[in-house]
Amino acid sequence: MQDMQVISANTPDRRGWLFSRRMLNGLGFLICAGGLGFAYYVQHYLGFEPCPLCIFQRLALLALGLVFLVATLHGPRDWGAKVYGVLVGLAAGIGAGIAARHVWLQHLPPEEAPRCGPSLEYMLQAFPLNETIREVLTGSGECAKVDWGLLGFSMPEWTLLLFVVLGVAGVIGNWRLRS
Repeated sequence: MQDMQVISANTPDRRGWLFSRRMLNGLGFLICAGGLGFAYYVQHYLGFEPCPLCIFQRLALLALGLVFLVATLHGPRDWGAKVYGVLVGLAAGIGAGIAARHVWLQHLPPEEAPRCGPSLEYMLQAFPLNETIREVLTGSGECAKVDWGLLGFSMPEWTLLLFVVLGVAGVIGNWRLRS
């Protein structure tokens, strides 16, 4: 009986890798990469041009994916994992805020939607960066238009859901799961 206890104590838990921080962060990275891949598919193969808020959401998703990737490769323990959890929450929160603004603009009545502004490329060439960011985040008419939908939800609504789910899972997972 005592030999069985020694054997079971030295046998690794085969289910442990499934519920680890490293697996969660790796999965978060793959989901972010898939989301970015889908956005580029919609742009280049379906022919939908992204508005400035869409581009900022892509940047936030890229930042979130990079945090997940670095956390996966680093595999920190204890307080290091908590730092990654905070970084995931920060990147996801910024992305969710941008997506929420986009969703709000899409739900405005057409007469209340802001006027269409210059393209992001033009703004980056003509204005200082801080003014360009301010202009983009205030939104424009092209951001209020819904071009694509799935199950009755627009792309910014799906992106908002993605940021919330990844943010909550990333924060809780990095704070609570073992490495």
